[in-house]
Amino acid sequence: MLSDSFSYAKDAVWGKWVQWILLAISTIIFPLIMGYMVRIYSGVKPAPEPGGNWVGMFVDGLKLLIIGIIYAIPLFIIMAIFMVPAFMAANGGDPMLALGSLGIGLLLVLVVGILISLISAIGIIRFAKKDSMGQAFAFGAILEHIGKIGWGGSYIIAIIVLVVAGGVVFGFIAGILGMIPILGWLIMLFLYPPVWYIFAARYMTLIYESAQAPA
Repeated sequence: MLSDSFSYAKDAVWGKWVQWILLAISTIIFPLIMGYMVRIYSGVKPAPEPGGNWVGMFVDGLKLLIIGIIYAIPLFIIMAIFMVPAFMAANGGDPMLALGSLGIGLLLVLVVGILISLISAIGIIRFAKKDSMGQAFAFGAILEHIGKIGWGGSYIIAIIVLVVAGGVVFGFIAGILGMIPILGWLIMLFLYPPVWYIFAARYMTLIYESAQAPA
């Protein structure tokens, strides 16, 4: 999957400088790059060209943003439940109570956030493939699909591999570019992000599709 995703991202931008720059601009107008990722999630291969339907990409990006906000609602609730008392305790001169409430809140946000990320990752791909926002919250189908991939094995391990690839491989590349005065930082900030988005979106799509592959 790493090899496929790298080749997919490379073919999307390498030698296609106008397309690469358009995608880089899309990361600034972020609903556009999110809409482009929706196309990748839908299973399009090779990587689609960003032009042709900018309005459609923008709308799909907004839909994806809305899905992300809805999934984040439990985190907002947890933060409100624990952060507000922590703030009040701090102002009331009880730093221990404030720290305790803050610590429990942050721990719950971390645990629930990881669980939501695992579920929403499959949900947004269902949305892209079926062109239905409702499918992003079809929790029964989502959990069944993750079960086919393998909760404790293939799925979580594959995501850990993606995180390591992002932190080590792409981080190393970004570090090398950052050593080039001025130009390196411009390349890293302007041209590097779309490559990572394409790579990660393709990788997650392959994880999703692995449950449909023959044994």
